[in-house]
Amino acid sequence: MLPPAINLSKIVIFADKSFLIFEKVGRLRKIFRGPHGGFARFVVWSTSIFLLLMIFWPGNNVIRWVGARIEISRQEKQIREYNRQIRQMDERIRMLTSDRDTLEKFAREQFNFAEPGDDVYIIGD
Repeated sequence: MLPPAINLSKIVIFADKSFLIFEKVGRLRKIFRGPHGGFARFVVWSTSIFLLLMIFWPGNNVIRWVGARIEISRQEKQIREYNRQIRQMDERIRMLTSDRDTLEKFAREQFNFAEPGDDVYIIGD
């Protein structure tokens, strides 16, 4: 059995990407060790502290914002469901007020109404 063929083009692409990563790390090293390194470190630390405070500070933080967004989505879904139920009820009201047969069927089913001479059999719920 022959060993599987090695695709050298993928290895070359990987090596190129690895080189780019090392090149970028080298640039960052120059920035932090150069003449303005103190300012660069100050900016990184300040930004890090600010982000941590925004995420975990009690009160108005990112975690609360995400929770509020989830709650808003849940309530909007509930509003859509209520609007759908309202439309169904409006359609039912329209049918009951405009069609005598529908009203009669509703009265018979919901309130066990019957016309004189009809036999009504109620089967337990």
